[in-house]
Amino acid sequence: MSGPGGPGSGGAGPAGGRPTVLVLDAAPGEPPPRLGGLTGRARVLHASDAAGLRARLPAADVLLVWDFLSDAVRDAWPGEGPRPRWVHTASAGVDRLMFPELVDSDTVLTNARGIFDQPIAEYVAALVLAMGKDLPRTLALQMSHEWRHRESQRIAGTRACVVGSGPIGHAITAQLKALGITTALVGRRARAGIHGPADLDRLLARADWVVCAAPLTEDTRSMFDARRFGVMQPAARFINVGRGQLVVESDLVDALHKRWIAGAALDVFEHEPLEPDSPLWTAPGLLVSPHMSGDTVGWRDELGRQFMELYGRWEAGRSLTNVVDKKRGYVPGN
Repeated sequence: MSGPGGPGSGGAGPAGGRPTVLVLDAAPGEPPPRLGGLTGRARVLHASDAAGLRARLPAADVLLVWDFLSDAVRDAWPGEGPRPRWVHTASAGVDRLMFPELVDSDTVLTNARGIFDQPIAEYVAALVLAMGKDLPRTLALQMSHEWRHRESQRIAGTRACVVGSGPIGHAITAQLKALGITTALVGRRARAGIHGPADLDRLLARADWVVCAAPLTEDTRSMFDARRFGVMQPAARFINVGRGQLVVESDLVDALHKRWIAGAALDVFEHEPLEPDSPLWTAPGLLVSPHMSGDTVGWRDELGRQFMELYGRWEAGRSLTNVVDKKRGYVPGN
């Protein structure tokens, strides 16, 4: 639907009628968003796949991408007819929506910026402590009833390099500093308190912990490859909570087998769910978790409340927050 206003502007639906909100529902078995607050304010339609989206998109003023791991929007969007004026995805990453037809349109795109920052930072801190204190081996030895005294690493005084200077990267940096870790933050460009890409290799070579929390763009895709793992020191551990495609997974497996680095933890993968026969499952020193670093108790309710707050702004014709720069692929910082 075409509508007035520039990027981030809101606006009610068609004159004399309620706006139409189209929801790309969650995968089977996952709870839907709580949208009771839209009763009397909007007509709510649902779709579960690309075919359903394609049929309903021309009637929609707003699209809520609740199933943010689906490629249905990419598959359904191209074609004839009007398209929603506003698309909101219930995720921090927007890479699945960065296809030309949406990027080049005047549709406003927003994301769930702010919901996952602290939970992911806490998860990264937990991984650092678990690896530094050798907790995975402690659990394995307990299962085999084996008493084996060991020494563990002192965390305070170590160095970390956090790649990705958005809110998640900032939250991770603050959490690691609270543990006494000297932390450098790397972003798309150098500015006060943030290193630029030119400093990355130098910082990697000194880091005990390398944390990837960058958005997936053409500039960051496959940024952690054999060369980058080769730059890191043998005692370093690598953590990825960004997107799986930021890492060349076969190069990481090779680096772990060759002991180029001491360990790693992945919460995101190129293909999810991870295939049962993936070599990542058995790579030495690798912790695998199923894309759960930001998912704390009540996170879906938080996502629903955030959408309702944004909808209220849109309905009132106020500027939206969390507006993605579609050329960059993320919400610009201040």
